[in-house]
Amino acid sequence: MNILLTGGTGLIGRALCKHWLPQGHRLWVWSRSPEQVAERCGESVIGIGDLRELDQVPLDAVINLAGAPIADRPWTKSRRLLLWNSRIELTEHLVEWLATRQQKPAVLISGSAVGWYGDGGERELSEDDGPVTYDFASQLCAAWEESAMRAEPLGIRVILIRTGLVLASRGGFLQRLRPLFALGLGGRQGNGRQWMPWIHIDDQIGLIDFLLHQPDAGGPYNACAPQPARNADFAKALAASMGRPAVLPVPALALKVGLGELSGLILGGQKARPLRLQVAGFQFRFVTLDAALADLRKA
Repeated sequence: MNILLTGGTGLIGRALCKHWLPQGHRLWVWSRSPEQVAERCGESVIGIGDLRELDQVPLDAVINLAGAPIADRPWTKSRRLLLWNSRIELTEHLVEWLATRQQKPAVLISGSAVGWYGDGGERELSEDDGPVTYDFASQLCAAWEESAMRAEPLGIRVILIRTGLVLASRGGFLQRLRPLFALGLGGRQGNGRQWMPWIHIDDQIGLIDFLLHQPDAGGPYNACAPQPARNADFAKALAASMGRPAVLPVPALALKVGLGELSGLILGGQKARPLRLQVAGFQFRFVTLDAALADLRKA
């Protein structure tokens, strides 16, 4: 296949390139630093700085993963604008370019997040459910998905990947937590009862590849393991996997004072289930958190 990726130099994008290159796929990554793409994604991955460079290249699929990290820093006005533009504005530009192409790809797989549902509390959430609460993160995801769906009237099948917390040996969510837990400074956040929908990086890559090859796949899919964990249980499991205690909780008030509205992303959560993936026949390699963390500890 000829595949174009946005966000290809990120955690998931790099892993996809590593997975697809040995299969003989031809890969392009649209990047602000195209000269760095081959080094970061693989020697034969081609970096482009302008979509028009591919005007004459027949494409089979587009994987749209671009977006600045949402939880790296408080949501100031400038940060909100960056989060918005790096997702919605970029996706709108991508779809506008796709509309100009005579030959269009069969499928657009576009990123989103379980934050689309807002803070779900104790409610079990599948793709059939609508948003439970509306906050900045859920509005961001909703606009991102809406922008991607504009490719559907062009005759392009659109798949929306609502991703949970991606667990990887290098990079991502665990990279931020491990230094604290290694020092014995880890623990639950707030009351620790909020749900954390997580997924092992191998399953994240596996499900994207799986959906790419399903000719009838379309619409939203929850990209998270079948067994979400509460925040307190996640902290205990991570600490145990590192041989450290998890005895220093972070009070909710401290998070609210330090992070502002971003704290809602940490103190809230989603008890999300990957119902549509399971119905489609996707087999998760890592169903339990302990198994996922044990595998990543070996990597």
